[in-house]
Amino acid sequence: MAMEPATYVHHNALVLVGDGQKALFLRNKGTAHQVKLAVEHVLERDNPPTREQGSDRPGRSSASVGAARSAMEETDWHDIAEERFAGELAEALYRYNHANLFEKLVLIAPPKVLGNLRKSLHAEVIARVTGEIPKELTSHPVAEIERLIAA
Repeated sequence: MAMEPATYVHHNALVLVGDGQKALFLRNKGTAHQVKLAVEHVLERDNPPTREQGSDRPGRSSASVGAARSAMEETDWHDIAEERFAGELAEALYRYNHANLFEKLVLIAPPKVLGNLRKSLHAEVIARVTGEIPKELTSHPVAEIERLIAA
């Protein structure tokens, strides 16, 4: 059974809205039914597409026995930067948790970013997650985010 977003964006919950390069740490100053988000912190990293980051051409390898050769896959610098950023977010949430800055946490991010974040989150932080919304909302104004999660 799907939970309605408004039922888990409690008063004073921390709402993390993130993607692969930007994260908004928002606080619900309203209620679960009248969400009113205030920006507490913004984290941003430059993460251009791989074609603008990687200067290396894919390498080649030779088998140590025989004459077999194979191409190596090109490094996806964009994905690596997204995973690193998820690690930074997880670390920030861990620090927030240890400073008792939230009891309830809602994560909003595209599915791939949510997956990277889940892999990086400490168990103490995971225990405080009350909801996840698999959407990209970092480019939306705060009022639009409020409307979308209170719907």
